[in-house]
Amino acid sequence: MQYEYTYRNTGKDIWQLSMYSIYSSMAGMCNGIFTVAMIMLAYVRWDLSGGIFKILVLLGVFLFPVIQPLVIYWRAKKVVSGIRQDTQIGFNEAGIHIKSGSESHMILWNHVKRIVKRPTMILIFSDSTHGFVLTNRVLKGQKNNCYQYAISKMKERK
Repeated sequence: MQYEYTYRNTGKDIWQLSMYSIYSSMAGMCNGIFTVAMIMLAYVRWDLSGGIFKILVLLGVFLFPVIQPLVIYWRAKKVVSGIRQDTQIGFNEAGIHIKSGSESHMILWNHVKRIVKRPTMILIFSDSTHGFVLTNRVLKGQKNNCYQYAISKMKERK
């Protein structure tokens, strides 16, 4: 194996993945615009408004930067509680070898759909919705080398 890792994703890992997905999409842009609009509304109308309006405006201001991330973290912890075994993943010339418990799979490089590098992780997609999350904690300083290797192998096989 060129690179080999054994890991189990944590709630924080899944939370970061979700946050990257949300805030790098159109929904994230809308969330930001909504939050800025609510802050502006609070600034302009705060002195002229009643208690219910102030509560709703505060809820609107904190909805996406505070409440949504907390709910996503809670859901991520729930997802992770169902993971009972470590995942072993290895990269070599033939492809990606995955083993979780007694199940074993191999993904050939020409079947890898996409590899994405984020500040705290590498995402390897086997199809449009399924993939593997390798965090900096798992990669232990080999992130750039592993990413370059995977990208090169994927390009060779396409």
